[in-house]
Amino acid sequence: MQKAATHTNSRTFDLILTSMLIALVFVATLLLNIKLPITANGGLIHLGTAMLFIVSILFGPKKGMIAGAVGMGLFDLVSGWALWAPITFFSRGIQGYLVGKIAWSNGRNGNSFGFNLLATIVSTPFMIAGYYIGEAILFKSWIIPLASIPGDIVQTVIGLLVAIPVCVLLKKTPFFK
Repeated sequence: MQKAATHTNSRTFDLILTSMLIALVFVATLLLNIKLPITANGGLIHLGTAMLFIVSILFGPKKGMIAGAVGMGLFDLVSGWALWAPITFFSRGIQGYLVGKIAWSNGRNGNSFGFNLLATIVSTPFMIAGYYIGEAILFKSWIIPLASIPGDIVQTVIGLLVAIPVCVLLKKTPFFK
């Protein structure tokens, strides 16, 4: 009976933690977002990318994928960007998974500064490709989505400049040791 209760408690904790991580990504995306003047078809700079990186590095690929996809997808749904929600769900889910997978490869568990940085960089072309293809379908053009790429790059750079130092500091806390 004790083992069943422990398993249930573990699953409950996992569900609560995942829900909180989704909420963190959502709120980070919602609180500070600046529409870029360089593109007519959107383009936002927000802290959601940094939070997606933090979640993926600290908690691994599964939670990074779910928190990124659902948290940023929800932002799109409630913020007037509903048309983008499926694209965001896919693109940010892939990005969160890749960051977590690389950061947690070979038992690193997000403890390698170099691999964490590499993970954020490697994930970026996949996120950009996801948005590019999604926009190409939306706009029925392979040219229009090119205007979003500089904003995606800026957003990623800001995200990694915030996330990497935050992860270094959080990894020093007792919770993550």
